[in-house]
Amino acid sequence: MGVVYDQGMPGVRRLIFGTHPRRTAVRVLVLAGVSVVTFGWILIPVRAEGVSMMPTYRSGSLNLVNRLAFVMRPPERGEIVAIRLAGPHVVYIKRVVGLPGERVSIDNGIVRVNGRPLDEPYVRNRSPWKLDDTILGADEYFLVGDNRGMREEEHDFGRANRSRIIGKVVF
Repeated sequence: MGVVYDQGMPGVRRLIFGTHPRRTAVRVLVLAGVSVVTFGWILIPVRAEGVSMMPTYRSGSLNLVNRLAFVMRPPERGEIVAIRLAGPHVVYIKRVVGLPGERVSIDNGIVRVNGRPLDEPYVRNRSPWKLDDTILGADEYFLVGDNRGMREEEHDFGRANRSRIIGKVVF
């Protein structure tokens, strides 16, 4: 007996599509569909621009936002979230420091919640920011970046309605 070669499928075609091209095509379509759903609706890629979240996130870093994180529960203090500004493609990345109904103030760079200083080990530098008492509504959160060493005027922070919070930054 001699050696039998597979004449039905040339080597390169077999290498690309395997021995079962239909099965491979179905796998590719399923993988593409799952990827579109996952990265189009569940995990949204967001690029961090600016220095307001340093050192936690560097400017230019690509991060993923889990849109399903707050379906079953509200955002919690200390979580990093993406918030919608003007349209679906303009978002900020900020940290939740104040929850609905709380009184938030900033005194000499220290965030106070209901009069008590907030423990923030992720903040490396602090400038002498000042913000008088702000009482959050039933559906409002107080958000601020981790880079408190920058001037207060250069930093966007403050209250945001729950409806503007897109999801939790996971990477």
